[in-house]
Amino acid sequence: VQLQASGGGLVQAGGSLRLSCAASGGTFSNYVMGWFRQAPGKEREFVTAISRSGITTRYADSVEGRFTASRDNAKNTVYLRMDSLKPEDTAVYTCAAKSRTWSGWSKESPYEYDYWGQGTLVTVSS
Repeated sequence: VQLQASGGGLVQAGGSLRLSCAASGGTFSNYVMGWFRQAPGKEREFVTAISRSGITTRYADSVEGRFTASRDNAKNTVYLRMDSLKPEDTAVYTCAAKSRTWSGWSKESPYEYDYWGQGTLVTVSS
């Protein structure tokens, strides 16, 4: 499956952005989708994962309550709504996919995911 992330940009602290990740070349509803981010000089970190149906989500503590993942399987797209953005949210955000059910593996580990999109840069100014 091919993944294409978009929606990044420059936003002031406290603002909002919505990222999109469009999938092609596979049956989108078969994939658990994840979002990761990497800030300059830092390791890639888990942001959120969403189950194949979209019913179940998991968030990193640093974004819980501010970010919301959703998906539209009819449009082969997963979204990341980011509210109350902070300068420390500045990073390249990347979507990833794994063809597996929700349980029995670590959603937080980037090594678990099979497919990756290119990143989209989010810059939050103070």
